[in-house]
Amino acid sequence: MRILRKGPIVHDAEAAPQAEPGPEADGAAAREAGSEPGGDAALNWQRPSPRLLRERRLEVGMATVPAAVIGGVVGAGASAGVGLAIAGGVVLLGLAAERFLARRVAAWGFAERNEDLMVRRGVLVRRLSVIPYGRMQFIDITAGPLERAFGLATLRMHTAAAASDARIPGLDQEVAARLRDQLSALGQAQAAGL
Repeated sequence: MRILRKGPIVHDAEAAPQAEPGPEADGAAAREAGSEPGGDAALNWQRPSPRLLRERRLEVGMATVPAAVIGGVVGAGASAGVGLAIAGGVVLLGLAAERFLARRVAAWGFAERNEDLMVRRGVLVRRLSVIPYGRMQFIDITAGPLERAFGLATLRMHTAAAASDARIPGLDQEVAARLRDQLSALGQAQAAGL
């Protein structure tokens, strides 16, 4: 795992000169790097496993299919058209929920810096949590039945202020354990320096 150092970026003097990019190029590069224009574009944003989206889609399907069948059967008591309309409406809601979940999973990311861990999330309301290593009280890993079936886990960092707790879902179980140990070691080192 790489921890970025703060400080000026040193360019190679032998490199060929390049044209200065305009403001729109800076914004595109920042968005490509996973941060907002004017933010810290040098951060290496890491994302949850692609299996997280498959797991979330399975959850939506496990709720949508039975609801559509039950709604269709209950609606068919009135008429076949009502049953089909209810079943179709439930399926459409399931598809809309799947699209929202895909965007929500894509919004998760985390980046490590020298002094803290940054966690971003949110579709409608974007949130960026900055958790200093020295403020972490404990770190735990949770995995529900579906997460375990997909080999995933959720890493949760707890601090003294409940509002600053953060979680990173969809990590491979080995990655979550390694990150937990690394963050715990960094937290102990930072707390000892306070």
